[in-house]
Amino acid sequence: MMTRQRPNILLFFTDQQRWDCSGLHGNPLDLMPNFDRLATRGTHLEHCFTCQPVCGPARACIQTGQYASTNGSWHNGIPLARNVPRLAELFNEAGYHTGYIGKWHLAGNELGAVPEEERGGYREWLASNTLEYTSNAYDTVMWDGDNREVHLPGYRVDACTDAMIRFLDRNREDPFLLMTSFIEPHHQNHIDDYPPPDGYRERYAGRWVPPDLAALGGSTQQHLGGYYGMVKRLDEALGRVVDALKSLRMLEHTIILFLSDHGCHFKTRNSEYKRSCHESSIRVPSMLHGGPFTGGGTVQELVSLIDLPPTLLDAAGIEVPPHMQGRSILPLVDRKAAPEWPGEVFFETSEAEIGRGIRTRDWKYHVVADPQHHDGRGGAAEYREAFLYDMNADPYELCNLAGVESHRELSDALQERLQQRVEAAGQPRLTIRPAEPCNLGQRVLKPDPLDHPGRP
Repeated sequence: MMTRQRPNILLFFTDQQRWDCSGLHGNPLDLMPNFDRLATRGTHLEHCFTCQPVCGPARACIQTGQYASTNGSWHNGIPLARNVPRLAELFNEAGYHTGYIGKWHLAGNELGAVPEEERGGYREWLASNTLEYTSNAYDTVMWDGDNREVHLPGYRVDACTDAMIRFLDRNREDPFLLMTSFIEPHHQNHIDDYPPPDGYRERYAGRWVPPDLAALGGSTQQHLGGYYGMVKRLDEALGRVVDALKSLRMLEHTIILFLSDHGCHFKTRNSEYKRSCHESSIRVPSMLHGGPFTGGGTVQELVSLIDLPPTLLDAAGIEVPPHMQGRSILPLVDRKAAPEWPGEVFFETSEAEIGRGIRTRDWKYHVVADPQHHDGRGGAAEYREAFLYDMNADPYELCNLAGVESHRELSDALQERLQQRVEAAGQPRLTIRPAEPCNLGQRVLKPDPLDHPGRP
C-alpha cells in the first residue's frame, strides 16, 4: 500500500458562480448537494470573496498570490507576470507533478492555444486560453501540451471532468497539484446565454430567485434557469471526481478546494454580469475538504481569494514566499492557534470601472474613478465615494448610503480602513473625493457602528 507524506491538491474552479447557489447559503433548489456535503464534512468558508471580479485578473491573483494591481494583470488580455514564482512553479520545486485543465485566460490575446512559456509553469496541459470563445456547450475544443487541437466528447462540464479523472488515474504515485478551470456557469459569449445540458433549463426556469435579482430584474428571467442548470451539472461533476478519488484510494490524502473567480449579477448592476462591488459580483462559494481541513467546521472570518494560494502551500508543507499578499487560513481551522484576523477583505475592480473597496462584517465601502482620472495601469489619480451599504439592514444592497449625512463619520472611518489596506497592498494612499451629501431623514446610526477588526 502506498504511503504519502504530502497531500495531493485539487482545485475545482468554476467561473462566475454566485455564492447563494449553495444550500448552505439558503438556496432551496438542491443545486449543490455534493458541495454542501463536502463543506459540512470539511471546512466551509462561509464568507469568501474574490479580490478582483473579472476572469483574467482573478486568475492572475490565484496564480501569483498577489493583487491584480501588484501582479499587473488588472485587465483581461494582460499575460500572467513572470517576475515572481507562480503557484505551479512553487509546487514543481517541491516535487509535485502539476497539471492544468480548462480555461486559462492569462496568455495575452490568444483565443485558444497557449505558448508553453505562458502556461504559468504547469507541466501537464489541456486547456484553451478563452474557452468561452473556442468551444460551445456540446463542442469542447482545447489544446494539449504540444499545442495540438483536442476535441472532447460530451457536454463541456463532463468533457473536462473526464479529463480530470484520466489525470487522477495516471497520477496515483507522486503528489500532484491539479487545477481544473471550468467555464460554467459563465455565459456563452457569442449567444449571450447560459446553455445547460439538455433538459436542465426546464427544471429551474421560473423557480426560486435571489432577492437582489427579484428586486432589480436585469436578465434574470431570461437566464437564471439555464444558469442553475449549469451549476447543477458542475455539482454532479464534483461528485464524480470524489467518486473517482475514492475508488482510486486517493480521497483521504487529497485536499479539494472548490472556488469561483467571481459571481454574477445578471445585468442588474451594470450592462453585463460582474465587474462591480456588489455581493453578486464578489462573493463566491468555497470550501476545503481533506487533510487538515477535514472536520474543520465553518470559518466565520472574512476570507479573500488572495488567502487561498498561501493556504494551499501551507497545507502542502511548502514555505509561503514573501511576495504573496494573503495569509494562510490554516490557523483559523485550528482554533487553538487562531490569529488576529483582518476585519475586512480588500478588493479591486477594473474594466467597467476602476475602483477600490472593502467589505467588513457589517459594511461595504467602495470608491471609483471617473474615466478622465484613469492612469492606464488599473489605478487612478483620483477616486470618488460611490457606494456604502449596511450589510445587516440591507444585505441585498438595494439602498446606497454613500453621501448620507448621518453616515459621514462612518464613511470617514471606513475610508481610513480602505487606505490602510491599499497601503498594505503596496499602493500609495488614494485621493478620494467625498460623495455628494444628502439626507434620508430616518437614517440614524447607533453608537460605535463600525465593526471591530478581527471580530468573528
